[in-house]
Amino acid sequence: MTEHKMQKIYLYSKFERFWHWFQAVMIILLLATGFEVHGSLELFGFMKAVDLHNILGLTWLGMFFFFAFWMFVTHEYKQYIPTTKKLFEVLSYYSSGIFKGEPHPVNKSKNAKHNPMQRLTYLSLTAILLPFQMITGFLYWGYNEWTEWGLSFLNLEIVALLHLIGGFSILIFLIIHVYMTTTGHTVTAHIAAMFSGWEEVPEEEEVAEWERKVERH
Repeated sequence: MTEHKMQKIYLYSKFERFWHWFQAVMIILLLATGFEVHGSLELFGFMKAVDLHNILGLTWLGMFFFFAFWMFVTHEYKQYIPTTKKLFEVLSYYSSGIFKGEPHPVNKSKNAKHNPMQRLTYLSLTAILLPFQMITGFLYWGYNEWTEWGLSFLNLEIVALLHLIGGFSILIFLIIHVYMTTTGHTVTAHIAAMFSGWEEVPEEEEVAEWERKVERH
């Protein structure tokens, strides 16, 4: 494996880091209280778990709208626009190249923080899975108001099942995400960057063509 001289670039703003860790805490606590409601854990007691789950869920929902607003105002949503450029190279890297000591095929930059696989993953999470979980959770929480909301045609058991499926899907993502944080040039490099904002990247790597196109926007 060729050693690269590293340089630090300021990649993640204070708000991005706050949102990352805030969301991490929310997800972990929601999973824990959700599993307790289903009888799989015993931490807070059933009623406290229900109340805490509802408060956390509504807080997360409100913050999610604020985060979406922030992304559009700052144009950070462009970081999640999907691209197929170098997508298969990245997939090949994580499936085999990483175990052979090969360098990552995509370099991070201020205007292209996520590689093509991350873009697809985070876009799917932010635009599909999380809204799905929030909507099913909100419906579950407001069950007694369904008639007033004109939603009496809904089935509580189906909504609960969909919310449970979404919860397990988020848990799977969380496990994979934690593993992926260990795949930097050191085991703790990516985690350290989410605390400090500074990411280490190889000095001599060139910015890819698809990254330059992002930077010009």
